[in-house]
Amino acid sequence: MTSATVSRARFRDFIAESGRSLSGTFTRFFVRHRLAIPWLSPVLVISALASLVNFGGAPQRIDDEGTYTAQAYAVSAFGQLAHYTYSYDHPPLGWIQIAGYAQLTGAFARYDLAVLAAREAVIVATLISVALVWVLARRLGLGRAASSAAALVFALSPLALQFHRTVYLDNIALPWLLAAFVLALNKRSQLASFAASAAFFSIAVLSKETFLLALPFLAWMMVRSSHQATRRYTLSVAGTVLVLVGSSYLLLAAIKGELVPSNGKSSLTDGVLFQLGSRAGSGSVFDPNSLIVRTFSMWWQLDPVIIVLGTLASFAALFFTRLRPIAALMVFLIVAMFRPNGYLPVPYVIVLLPFSAILIAALAEKAVRTLRHSRGVTRVRAGAWVAITALALVAAGPLWTTQLRGFLLSDLDSPLRSAESWAVANIPHTNRIIVDDSMWVDLVKAGWSRDNVVWYYKVDTDPAVKAKSPNGWKDSDYVITTDSMRSFPNSLPEVKKAIVNSEVVASFGSGTQAVDIRRINPDGLSAAKKIAAAETAQASEVGSQLAANPGLSVSSSDRDLLTGGRVDVRIPLALGSQLATGSVKVSGWPAQVGEGDQPRRAVRISALSGEATVRGGSLTAVARAYINGLTGKYAPTSVSVVDGTLQLLYSSEAPLDLVP
Repeated sequence: MTSATVSRARFRDFIAESGRSLSGTFTRFFVRHRLAIPWLSPVLVISALASLVNFGGAPQRIDDEGTYTAQAYAVSAFGQLAHYTYSYDHPPLGWIQIAGYAQLTGAFARYDLAVLAAREAVIVATLISVALVWVLARRLGLGRAASSAAALVFALSPLALQFHRTVYLDNIALPWLLAAFVLALNKRSQLASFAASAAFFSIAVLSKETFLLALPFLAWMMVRSSHQATRRYTLSVAGTVLVLVGSSYLLLAAIKGELVPSNGKSSLTDGVLFQLGSRAGSGSVFDPNSLIVRTFSMWWQLDPVIIVLGTLASFAALFFTRLRPIAALMVFLIVAMFRPNGYLPVPYVIVLLPFSAILIAALAEKAVRTLRHSRGVTRVRAGAWVAITALALVAAGPLWTTQLRGFLLSDLDSPLRSAESWAVANIPHTNRIIVDDSMWVDLVKAGWSRDNVVWYYKVDTDPAVKAKSPNGWKDSDYVITTDSMRSFPNSLPEVKKAIVNSEVVASFGSGTQAVDIRRINPDGLSAAKKIAAAETAQASEVGSQLAANPGLSVSSSDRDLLTGGRVDVRIPLALGSQLATGSVKVSGWPAQVGEGDQPRRAVRISALSGEATVRGGSLTAVARAYINGLTGKYAPTSVSVVDGTLQLLYSSEAPLDLVP
């Protein structure tokens, strides 16, 4: 037998043995977890359906998730930590993970809207969190049914679902935090478990820095669950890992020469001081117009049931030894929201949700067991909690049904999508646009240069952006306003001036979902109004002359639009060339979606000199000849067949001085 034959035989034996080993591993896993899988699997399926169905329709995209998406896109597309100067406002690991997911799955290429790629990443992270909530509940002593209930509450609460579908760094950090708590409760191989727990906790903090608040409670849980004989070693190793992994952020800043302020560069020190001191607080709970009250109101509107029941469960669970570290963490996080002059981030509630769900399920399970096996005062207390939980379920039923129907069926993002489409189709890509960050990546991918798509927050705050705009707001051509942009006008003076000195050319949606596309006039709004009035008068004069031509056939209502100057002046001029030698039958000047009272810039022509413009779905020879004769300023942007007529559409920006 040759050496080659022996080698091939050994390789086959190795493959066969590896296959048997892998098969044995899977077999042992399924045997060991044969009771857990039937409980957890349907929970994950239900959670996935609730999270993924219509996740692009509700909620509407917001500025914050656009920022994290743009930063993730910058990592994968530009090799940079952010799409603007990285300012150490948050550690970058959160959006680096989103970028990694997008690279592995091709998410940015699969979606027309970049935020949806990032939403897919955070939903995957959320589904991992759902599984970890179930495991953590089991580690805390809950039964399988109660653990499943906790996971479902965490997945299906409208408050949770709103934030699970939103690109927040908290969603990326959460599975790491939950995994750290799960490993801290491990009774076997504690040296490795505690080291991994510390590493996972560090990753959570480097994904969202506010998760550092959970450190004392994770340490408490480790101390309680550690074996006395090895406690010194396991806790020392965990602490060392925590410091080593956590200090990587300091190392990054030091390597970049940005640990402390120097030469006007952003620094980690500036970022920390901003977060801890100079950042404006959320106001007082006694001020109905404060940010903290608006935040609480938004949470309450989504799901008051989990807020009330979760808060009560947090304080009640302090009396149960096994639940006490989790309960104490919840109480601490709740109290921290009300610190004087503090800032309350809107997604702060994300870290509260899994622990609330676990404590609600744990106390309900304990109450039912106590009610069945106890007597006297204890039984009365248990009965009271069962009654409270039952009332909560009754209240949650119709509320959750209504809210969940909205998440699964509504299309709240339609105004933003329509505005993006309008901008791509009608705004020259050489123009400079101030935008909500939720559309930054989409417009860059559509053809604008990075310098010409400006995140509104940077207009007033980024020296690099200011340097490219020596005239401030006057150097921009359009501003696209959303609810986020309209909420901070006084703190961003240049953005406010851009909005004040602009006019709406297209508007989509209403209320808080409204998105307005506004054309900026560097000479001010009053000058823009004078120009618009002059253009209307000019269009009215040209339209009236056209309407007097006996060769024009048009309805009375469309004639009124023409003579009233409500039709783009290029259209009557283009029709005039045909009326000089023949006749024209116009079937309407259709308004473009979102443009409201703007001059009509489309015309539908059904006949030219008595001959139909469309026959059998195709343009006739006379129609093609007419179109070919429209050149220069009178050439339409697009030509199409609509409802059996020839439709000509002109650009939203008419050339000046069309009429001598």
